[in-house]
Amino acid sequence: MRVPAGESTFHDRAVGTVHQDLEREVGDFVVRRADGFWAYQLAVVVDDAAQGVTDVVRGSDLLDSTPRQRLLQDALGLPRPRTLHVPLVVDAGGRKLAKSNGAAPLDPARPLPALLAAACHLQLDVADTRSVSSFWEEATRAWGRRWANADAAPPRR
Repeated sequence: MRVPAGESTFHDRAVGTVHQDLEREVGDFVVRRADGFWAYQLAVVVDDAAQGVTDVVRGSDLLDSTPRQRLLQDALGLPRPRTLHVPLVVDAGGRKLAKSNGAAPLDPARPLPALLAAACHLQLDVADTRSVSSFWEEATRAWGRRWANADAAPPRR
């Protein structure tokens, strides 16, 4: 994808206004890899549009991909979903907790402690719950309360 000159500016519901000079900071980027597979940036844009996604929640490590996705959405005449990039969970050394980084797996027999820790990390006001189903009910309400008043630009159609 040939990147035009100029700054890309967008509103992220968690971060606020984000600016990126795509040409200077990223440059032209691949949409179809040498092995014939479509690259992530194009695949996620087309997939979101095909599913009618209006709101995207991703980790903050993917924030700098959003201007590329918006450029592709515009080029393809696709709608732009609202974005919200949440902080990553990191270890004591600042590395993202992920299987690829050797992070310990969660205990599937005891999911509630991990869910409560995730809710705390996301600053969701979730009361101590005694079951996974009651956690999801409370977490859904807490998510709505947390982001109901976020300064959100409406999705472009």
